[in-house]
Amino acid sequence: MVAPGVTTLTGKKIIETWKDARIHVVEEVEPSGGGGCGYVQDLSLDLKVGVIKPWLLLGSQDAAHDLDTLKRLKVTHILNVAYGVENAFLNDFIYKNISILDLPETNILSYFPECFEFIEEAKMKDGVVLVHCNAGVSRAAAIIIGFLMNSEEISFTSAFSLVKNARPSICPNAGFLEQLRTYQGGKESNKCDKLQELEEATVPELHSSQ
Repeated sequence: MVAPGVTTLTGKKIIETWKDARIHVVEEVEPSGGGGCGYVQDLSLDLKVGVIKPWLLLGSQDAAHDLDTLKRLKVTHILNVAYGVENAFLNDFIYKNISILDLPETNILSYFPECFEFIEEAKMKDGVVLVHCNAGVSRAAAIIIGFLMNSEEISFTSAFSLVKNARPSICPNAGFLEQLRTYQGGKESNKCDKLQELEEATVPELHSSQ
């Protein structure tokens, strides 16, 4: 079964195909579209896992389906944000499934609260959480970048660099990147509002103490 192709904002075509009960996302770069980070379907196993924090890991569906890799990394929780990828070891790990389509028009920010809560829960229980999608380059990467921006209170650029250093193959789609920048703007705006509220609350106190 081949799903209809979708042309992204960057001019790439995404085709989703079913193979062995798994969905494979293939990005085809247009001949004229130099640059970008489109990739063709790669059937080799990707067991490399990016260690963002000792308790926060990023990988592909292949890593999530390899028990030896998961045990070696002492994984306890798995956040699966892929589309059509089954959880392989239900008796061994705590799972959270959120099916997200890797399309620029997908509202990735709407999934942040649920994802962040699961990651925080794993951290509080002294666990190790693996966040994965199909290829481990777009959806899962965007979730972790957003999580770092929120929990560490760092900029999009800093969070992106941290994740890129841990897993060089990451490449969130153009829509996700734009939304992450918007997310940063929203957080900066909230910070300004809080500072203003603090100043307004402090000024009357100063007057009353004089």
